[in-house]
Amino acid sequence: MTKATLLCLGIGLGLCAPAKVKNILLIVSDDLKADALACYGSKVADTPNIDQLAREGTLFQNAYCQGTVCRPSRASFMRGRHQGGKEITWGEHFQKNGYSSTRVGKIFHMRVPGDIIAGTDGDDVPACWSAKYNMPGKEAHTPGNYACLNLNKFTTELKGRQSTRMPYRMFVTVDYVGDGSDQPDWKAATKSVELLKSFKEGDKPFFLATGLVRPHYPNVAPEQYFAPYPFKEMKLPFVPKDDWDDMPKAGISNSNSKRFGIDKFPDNQKRMWAGYLATVSFMDEQVGRILKTLKALGLDKNTAVLFTSDHGYLLGEHHFWQKGNLREEVTRVPLIMKTPGQKPGKSSSIVELVDMFPTACDLTGLPIPKSVQGTSLLPILKNPKASVKKTAFSFAGGGISMRTPNWSYMKYKDGSEELYDMIKDPKQFKNLAKVSSMEKELQSQRKLFEKRKSSL
Repeated sequence: MTKATLLCLGIGLGLCAPAKVKNILLIVSDDLKADALACYGSKVADTPNIDQLAREGTLFQNAYCQGTVCRPSRASFMRGRHQGGKEITWGEHFQKNGYSSTRVGKIFHMRVPGDIIAGTDGDDVPACWSAKYNMPGKEAHTPGNYACLNLNKFTTELKGRQSTRMPYRMFVTVDYVGDGSDQPDWKAATKSVELLKSFKEGDKPFFLATGLVRPHYPNVAPEQYFAPYPFKEMKLPFVPKDDWDDMPKAGISNSNSKRFGIDKFPDNQKRMWAGYLATVSFMDEQVGRILKTLKALGLDKNTAVLFTSDHGYLLGEHHFWQKGNLREEVTRVPLIMKTPGQKPGKSSSIVELVDMFPTACDLTGLPIPKSVQGTSLLPILKNPKASVKKTAFSFAGGGISMRTPNWSYMKYKDGSEELYDMIKDPKQFKNLAKVSSMEKELQSQRKLFEKRKSSL
């Protein structure tokens, strides 16, 4: 029996177990909503490199982040815990087991644009890495066509641009003439390629974590990446007129169209989509540069690749923007894993980002630290129809959500709730928790009425 045959343990069922993995390559995008990728159903996104990775690996259709903004999410998945604190990190554990551990760009939280402009570490954990490299850039100060879309401001002037810690920085786009080599993500891909090329047989096995900052605001990219997305062709998400009526107050995002004034500019909402997708395409190209180098060097034969984002994003769904809440567009993230010897597939099973760390341990044969709360996804990599858990949890502002295959439940710190049937209502328009509460109130009032009526 050949080695290849041994790897395909369940060949009669079409199952194929991944080969033993030597190295781990983790690529993390920033603020990337799953449905902004063609492989997750987008009809307009141009993302050929991530799509190819999805075709060659396992695409997890129902992956959920635990933190719904950058800092807690990254602290979570880098420790394999729902809410990470000071437990052992992925890089520390791998170093203790003979690996090099290298960070390129943003893995733990960095302020974007603040730490990117300054070239500083942000909330990095130095012990996680045997080497680290920051990727600076000018961000909103990149010379070119600047727009602050909620203010309806368009200019090429460098003065007065919304930037670090400024209130409207999240509505900024910049397109400019250039090849993109001045951008943080281009620099991160270039350094990652350099590191891969420096790897020699006999070196320590590596854990390389490359963090890309796009499509996180500001949406900056060369003009050729904006060209495929004419804003007039962008379609805005459908929002019912009474969408907020059955939402509890705690579930209504402060980052909404009316509060920021972008409700007055429908075309600028379309420009937000265009800028976001432009930077998604730019980020995708950088992912492609890394993966093509991995393959050209033959490292794909013993390296597992994991691609994900820290959380999703809202671009006008429910008239909400950004992140930091428990909506499906925020909690659901892209997650793709490709391992040597693996048969490609798609999984509809519920998984969490905390599952990446223990999966990497399983793939490389390392023990899983006791502090890890995630579950290895190796059974799903072997058989996409397998399931390792029934629920995924996400956290935001004192609230918590629980996602099951059929339902999304949210409970806030004031006790209010939301419940959605994700089969019949995947866009979360009908809050069944409120309907249920109303029915209870109606029953209570009916009993009171009957009691009063009988006493007359």
